[in-house]
Amino acid sequence: MKKKAFKAESKRLLDLMINSIYTHKEIFLRELISNASDATDKLYYNALKSGNTGLSRESLCIDIAIDKEKRTLSIKDNGCGMNTDELEKNLGTIAKSGSLAFKKENEKKEDIDIIGQFGVGFYSSFMVSKTVKVFSKAVDSQEAFCWESNGADGYTITPCEKDTNGTEVILYLKDNTEDENYDEYLDEHKIKSITKKYSDYIRYPIKMEIEKQKPVEGKEGEFETYKEIETLNSMVPIWRKKSSELTDEDYNNFYKDKFFDYESPLKVIHSSIEGTATYNMMLFIPSKAPYNYYSKEFEKGLQLYSNGVLIMDKCADLLPDHFSFVKGLVDSQDLSLNISREMLQHDRQLKIISTNLEKKIKSELLKMLSNEREKYEQFYKSFGLQLKYGVYNDFGMHKDILQDLIMFHSSSENKLVTLAEYISRMKEEQKFVYYVSGESIAKIEHLPQIELLKDKGYEVLYMTDDIDEFAIKILRNYKEKDFKSISEGDLGLETEEEKKEMAQKSEDNKELFDIMKEALNGKVKEVRLSTRLKSHPVCLSVDGQISLEMEKVLNQMPNDQSIKAEKVLEINANHEIFNKLCGLLANDKDKIKTYAEILYTQALLIEGLSVEDPVAYSNAVCNLML
Repeated sequence: MKKKAFKAESKRLLDLMINSIYTHKEIFLRELISNASDATDKLYYNALKSGNTGLSRESLCIDIAIDKEKRTLSIKDNGCGMNTDELEKNLGTIAKSGSLAFKKENEKKEDIDIIGQFGVGFYSSFMVSKTVKVFSKAVDSQEAFCWESNGADGYTITPCEKDTNGTEVILYLKDNTEDENYDEYLDEHKIKSITKKYSDYIRYPIKMEIEKQKPVEGKEGEFETYKEIETLNSMVPIWRKKSSELTDEDYNNFYKDKFFDYESPLKVIHSSIEGTATYNMMLFIPSKAPYNYYSKEFEKGLQLYSNGVLIMDKCADLLPDHFSFVKGLVDSQDLSLNISREMLQHDRQLKIISTNLEKKIKSELLKMLSNEREKYEQFYKSFGLQLKYGVYNDFGMHKDILQDLIMFHSSSENKLVTLAEYISRMKEEQKFVYYVSGESIAKIEHLPQIELLKDKGYEVLYMTDDIDEFAIKILRNYKEKDFKSISEGDLGLETEEEKKEMAQKSEDNKELFDIMKEALNGKVKEVRLSTRLKSHPVCLSVDGQISLEMEKVLNQMPNDQSIKAEKVLEINANHEIFNKLCGLLANDKDKIKTYAEILYTQALLIEGLSVEDPVAYSNAVCNLML
């Protein structure tokens, strides 16, 4: 018996293929089951083609058997089988796929579901086996043959005895090493678990003899062992059923079982798509964020299937970061089983699917916002932060996708509102979308800067998350209306006449403001009269792009940036304190400096900013009280 060399040749190629294409060794079982399913499909299809109506899918199955003494694991089907030429072509040439050739020949036919594509899956057997034997008998053939190989050294094909058509693959498992435990593939529960994980939706029953125990009748505490044939897979993927065939309970039970959540999903997105990319998808929006969602430990991604066979448990490339909260799966016949993470990143079909999913998720969220407002607000409390991060990330690349989905608390509505809702209520003369940042809604309500806008009946958006103002700066405008912080220099509220009057008044009090600015010793860029204050004596505003809230957020980061906003101390010309300062200008300029420090510190405290020297502030207040 002469050993033949592989046509695609060499140990290096076999080693490279196994080690680079497959990340986990347990994948071998998925590949062999898929091959068995393909062979069964070919038998069924050819039977229909030839008019053999006596054959039904129900009579076809895949059997798995374990022999612990011989250290073998076998996968057996009663499919089309292979003759000696087919064994030579399909198993004698690495990367020669009989499934791919069959699929191409019958690509326009219905009811054909061939999983294998590249012809490398079978060789994953050598990740766990020192020897592989394949016993096969083709349909309508009287002869059977055995293909045997120890790896890249080559293979033999010899006649053998086999009663029925089909193929049986027997793996002679490797011995354990310090790094690898191959005994686990002789454990019934492990094989059952792997089969359930990767091949649960193979359309033929996968059966295995499972060892069980039952109590011995009349003998308390004693058990006897018996064996029972068990079907390991459910066979029918729920996502391939029509939504009209499924109930909310069906969806909820599947979601809880598959994605380990104790609560039902907030939203289910179930579709079957045909076109440039053909796929089924079943997506779920959770009711609450997982405990680790906003941490580095959270891993995004959808389950990715090829014709019901799991390729990847968490395919991150299917979801953009801003929709990373979505759970679910995609099943596409356009993807091959034999594909690595690296290959997936460059797969054209996957990119098409990913783009379509992003559009679909946005569309469904907008529907929820329009038709199920309460449900959307529940969703937003858990995942709104992620949407706002999405606006800011990648230099605003995704802002057009997300801007209609984000919400902020409204001063006039006292609830979350969208930017579109704000725009729809703007007064005719209003130039800007006004917003204010702060630690909480309660603290924002007491800010001096907001008083004038409320009196004018202008709606203000309250921003309490650290990311909010950064996202707004990236957006810049919405429907041609610019955003304006109520702490920015010019709020666009005064008429030209009022501006001229204020400019003149400022010029008249220039000496006072210069003394105050000098007293503050570089802490503020300028001291000026305020156009935004009504009842309060002072407030802080900013010139430039860095706001007071952004200064706080950036300086809380661990890289010690020491960011400084260009602060401006604003004085209310209609407040008694301003009159007091003007009176001191004539006879006690030194006291103006004390007032400047006190007023600046008060403005800091109102904004929730830290005071550099609280003792000095306390002493200054006490001295004024004496």
